Amino acid sequence: MTDTRSIVCLGILVADMVGRPVRSIPDAGRLALVDEMGLYTGGCAINVATTLVRLGLPVEVIGKVGADPLGDFLVNALMERGIGSSGVKRATQVGTSSTMIMVDEHGERRYIHCIGANADLRYGDIELAMVKGASILHIAGALVMPGIDGQPTTDLLKLAQASGVTTFMDTVWDDTGRWARLETCLPYLDAFVPTIEEAQAVTGLDDPREVGQKLLDSGVGIVGLKMGGNGCLVLDQSGETIRLPAHEVKVIDTTGAGDAFAAGFITGVWHGWPVERTAKFANAVGALCVTGIGAAGGVRSFDETVAFMENSS
Repeated sequence: MTDTRSIVCLGILVADMVGRPVRSIPDAGRLALVDEMGLYTGGCAINVATTLVRLGLPVEVIGKVGADPLGDFLVNALMERGIGSSGVKRATQVGTSSTMIMVDEHGERRYIHCIGANADLRYGDIELAMVKGASILHIAGALVMPGIDGQPTTDLLKLAQASGVTTFMDTVWDDTGRWARLETCLPYLDAFVPTIEEAQAVTGLDDPREVGQKLLDSGVGIVGLKMGGNGCLVLDQSGETIRLPAHEVKVIDTTGAGDAFAAGFITGVWHGWPVERTAKFANAVGALCVTGIGAAGGVRSFDETVAFMENSS
């Protein structure tokens, strides 16, 4: 389905302060040292968009940041990377969403998060012409955008599909347990790429194949289950099932690996590839992501990623 229209990533925009390696959490009044600390772009929409641009695809972002220095940082980063930012609105009453990310010696991370302006995004903030003119619409960070989660997102997906736009979605783990808010969205998703834990919470099932099948039965076109160190499981409406192991790479930072997988999957669909090649490419993008620091630190170019995929298979 390759065309010249942009991919639109609608979702959360976050400023990430990443420290690594965090060897211990200090007691009150005490100090713990890390080797590195830096400010990075984060949030599913920016992570996916950044990866897509590195893979050579045209991308625009829709979301909301605060009218503050962190908001300036995120918008400037989008522009510097060649990502369309005209759909990013500025909130005046709340600050930009931000996260403290503590990365341990094994590359695993823990988060302390302020939801900020992401909670202020409303349906009326979204430029619908951008959505209707997209090639693919990716909802990046469902369940942590309370202003549009649930029926507003369903309405947006319906509008996109009616306009001939391919629809994608990824979620963020919701500690409040509002998984039922996704139910009305599922029939309007051409592809859904959650983690296995998120998909289990949505379906109430445990076995990955049963989880994937239930999502297909709910109307999703393709299901890509991200399973961390166990690779991925991809199922589609034709009955095809693809199970891929994780690549063996040196893990530096797992931040953004799931978003990189989503971007890889979007890339395969954008190029019109078969499901198996799309799954292999997504698996490769996710694997390379963890070899660098930050949410897209290890992501390579399209040609480099294809070479890694083909040489690792």
